[in-house]
Amino acid sequence: MTLNIAWIGCGIHATQMLLPQLVRHDVRLAALCEIDPTRLEEAGRQFGVQRLVTNLDDLLSTPGIDAVGMAVGPDQHLAFGKAALARGLPVFMEKPPSATAAGARELLEASKNARKPLFLGFMKRYSIGNKLAGNIIRSGRFGEVMGIQGRYMTAPGYFAGDVDYSGFFLHHCVHYFDLVSWLVGSPVTAVNARKTEGGKGRLLIHIDFDFENAALGSLAMGTMQSRGAPVERLEIMSDHQRIEIDNVIDIAWHRNPPFKIVEPEATLDETVDTLSWRPNFTAAANEDPKGYHAMLADVVKGLKGEESPAPGIMEGVVAMERLEAVRKQLGV
Repeated sequence: MTLNIAWIGCGIHATQMLLPQLVRHDVRLAALCEIDPTRLEEAGRQFGVQRLVTNLDDLLSTPGIDAVGMAVGPDQHLAFGKAALARGLPVFMEKPPSATAAGARELLEASKNARKPLFLGFMKRYSIGNKLAGNIIRSGRFGEVMGIQGRYMTAPGYFAGDVDYSGFFLHHCVHYFDLVSWLVGSPVTAVNARKTEGGKGRLLIHIDFDFENAALGSLAMGTMQSRGAPVERLEIMSDHQRIEIDNVIDIAWHRNPPFKIVEPEATLDETVDTLSWRPNFTAAANEDPKGYHAMLADVVKGLKGEESPAPGIMEGVVAMERLEAVRKQLGV
């Protein structure tokens, strides 16, 4: 069954990242909604959509729609998500679900009342290095995760004019408040955060995590690195094993190899030596290492009413509550 989706928001992220991957699946864009007429017209032409509207009521009155998708601002996610659920329509929205944890809880309640799912764009679970790591961990070959360390940076470009770190926390940090538990396989029980600032808009924070399974975690995030260089790294540790992920695509699984230099017959053993992988960008394959295509495959299943592992509003509530706890500690 082809899914008829009404979509809200035709900005750069939607038209260059989300919608091109969404339409590769068994979906039809039945309508687009955007307040900027130029963006709306360009998106209609790009995706071949005839019904172009500038307000929510007109979008929701589109005949025959099966679901609503959106990539707008946090306040709009809350208002538009509740309105779509009230019409009995399942929803996909980019993260964050709201500007606050309270708003995320409102959406959770609305989803329960409507008996319709709300899925969130936590695509870091699907970024290829993270996805491989998650599969290794859940295969049983890695053992229980004992520790996780990460780095996730951005540049201070958000902060022209008055410094406001909300965009950094809501659009960047929130990813990792979801990702750490997904990789460790255990809820977070405590967070402790500290910060330093190197000037206007240049923030560096370090966060320590405690997990229910006794694992320990630490994460460095900030607004003081160039987006032109890789800004993500993860290291996940178990007993005599670790997985390292760089730039969301390069992954190495270190196990328990013997010393080889003094061994005359030393070789590489597929059962204990390090395995590594990186994608082949010279191949003309329409792949998406960042994870949007894979995430939306699961989202489409869920919007059709099928079983799906796509992250939903409950995961959004958890991530937002962790985020707010850290912001309260930091006073930002």
